[in-house]
Amino acid sequence: MSESFSHLDARGRARMVDVTDKAETSRSAHARGRIRMAPRTLAMILDQAHPKGDVLAVARIAGIQAAKKTWELIPLCHPLMLGGVEVQLEPDGDDALRVDAHCRLKGSTGVEMEALTAVTVAALTVYDMCKAVDRAMVIEQVCLLEKSGGRSGDFVREPQ
Repeated sequence: MSESFSHLDARGRARMVDVTDKAETSRSAHARGRIRMAPRTLAMILDQAHPKGDVLAVARIAGIQAAKKTWELIPLCHPLMLGGVEVQLEPDGDDALRVDAHCRLKGSTGVEMEALTAVTVAALTVYDMCKAVDRAMVIEQVCLLEKSGGRSGDFVREPQ
């Protein structure tokens, strides 16, 4: 069982994978998600007309901070010294924001969870800041688009 699922020991109990002897390599991950909302909510965000301030700036910072704290949120993730984190939020049509996160490091484990966490927390921050005007917002399509480095090699999601 431990050969199939690296987070389980030989008896099927959860464990943190030992990466002590793994080589440090350059690794990166790109994740994406969307937050769908009423067109008027998106217009308010883009016009910086929200009474709480610059929603996009706060969401970017929240996403970066979340990537750095992923190991505190996901029980079996390793604490990582991220070399770089970028979070972008861009309009996607007239009723959504696309959220992208790129994480990079030189280390012995990947950064997929950090990129996915950054996207999710950035979208949750938009929801939190805008829920008073639009409780029907939907966070959707959070996924890993690509990753590079490490023993498992590169991954690129096939276009849908």
